[in-house]
Amino acid sequence: MSEKEIHEDQKYINGLLQNNTFVVQMIYDKFAPKVVNFIKNNSGDTDQAKDVIQETLITIYNQASEKGLQLTCPFEAYFFLLCKRKWINHLKKESNKEVTIKDEILSNNETTEHMLTETSLYEEKHALFTEMFLKLGQACKELLKATFKIKSMEEVAESLGVTYAYARKKKSLCIGKLTKLVQESPGYKNLKL
Repeated sequence: MSEKEIHEDQKYINGLLQNNTFVVQMIYDKFAPKVVNFIKNNSGDTDQAKDVIQETLITIYNQASEKGLQLTCPFEAYFFLLCKRKWINHLKKESNKEVTIKDEILSNNETTEHMLTETSLYEEKHALFTEMFLKLGQACKELLKATFKIKSMEEVAESLGVTYAYARKKKSLCIGKLTKLVQESPGYKNLKL
């Protein structure tokens, strides 16, 4: 992605990362009405649209903070198409049949499609990781959560009241178990890697 130029709309991503209320409000003011109209025109209501918008902003925030999301297309197209995909997926899950959409805007922009594919893959991986993480035992979950928050294994061991050597060994075993759960799950084989 580094060969692509970062779009000037990266300011919206940066604003989300900084929890800048002005930027967040600007996103809602400028881009949310189109999403609300789209969802209302396609079997939804305003509350459902607000939920989709909120979920999409959380996804963008998570991808930006965890993966350093660099926007290479206009934010409006990226945001709208993410919301649209999320809504279509919701409708498909609800109805278990083919969904017909009254389309407002379709982007055939290759850069936007690439960004959407990356974000969709990120969401699928994140959901799979979360699902498998919940299958771990309580001790593994506590240890891994501590290592996500605290970078120093000495501090992790101290916070959990165990020795440093035990914490390192247990972390390695827990990560191995989580990796095995992820790789053996049907969802892993279905990921578009």
